[in-house]
Amino acid sequence: MKTPPIVSSQEWDAAHQQLLAKEKELTRARDALAAERRRMPWLAVEKEYEFDGPKGRASLLDLFEGRRQLVVYRAFFEPGVFGWPDHACPGCSMIADQVADVAHLNARDTTLVFASRAPQPDIERVKARMGWTMPWYTMTGDADSAFDADFGVDEWHGTNAFIRDGDSVFRTYFINSRGDEALGTAWSYLDMTALGRQEEWEDSPEGYPQTAPYVWWNWHDEYAKASGPSDEYLSQVERGVQAFQ
Repeated sequence: MKTPPIVSSQEWDAAHQQLLAKEKELTRARDALAAERRRMPWLAVEKEYEFDGPKGRASLLDLFEGRRQLVVYRAFFEPGVFGWPDHACPGCSMIADQVADVAHLNARDTTLVFASRAPQPDIERVKARMGWTMPWYTMTGDADSAFDADFGVDEWHGTNAFIRDGDSVFRTYFINSRGDEALGTAWSYLDMTALGRQEEWEDSPEGYPQTAPYVWWNWHDEYAKASGPSDEYLSQVERGVQAFQ
């Protein structure tokens, strides 16, 4: 292996600063792309879709669990897929391993679920084996009412984002292939949704819900108590932000 040159501390810092400038450009470009996603037109979902879940039959609207937004990852776990019946496909399993605690998404009025063709007993078994906790549903229906075929995930994995207005559901975005590799954090999922992170610094259309950054963040087991960060923590964050600006 031909390694890069070994340099002094000053030379290393200079090289790092050059790359850091490019990384900041990439961050700004990623923020701009997310802003464009928030201005994507919506597609009305008019067909009825049925799923099986831990509590029985569910519609696409039920998958929202009462929240405003829904993100659905199509995972390949079913007969005919490599790994069956002991595992989901290796790639989908890697993605599942990287999913952050969904409580952070729920705090932004967003639900994340996985969906496969495997029956619920098999899904619950593999979730227990692998330590996964995200909601995971079974897609049902024939070719005329198939969620996976209608939303581009019948032959390859992909992530669809939806929003609801009352009982009306709309498709807002879709990511697949290598785009799925970047997903897993709460930030990455929120960035692909119609409402985004819902923080004041974002470039969003007028009237979109937004709060100050950091204020809504919490430990994943404390959201139910509705206790936000302390003033001391927010002061520490503010000092840190100022130091790196």
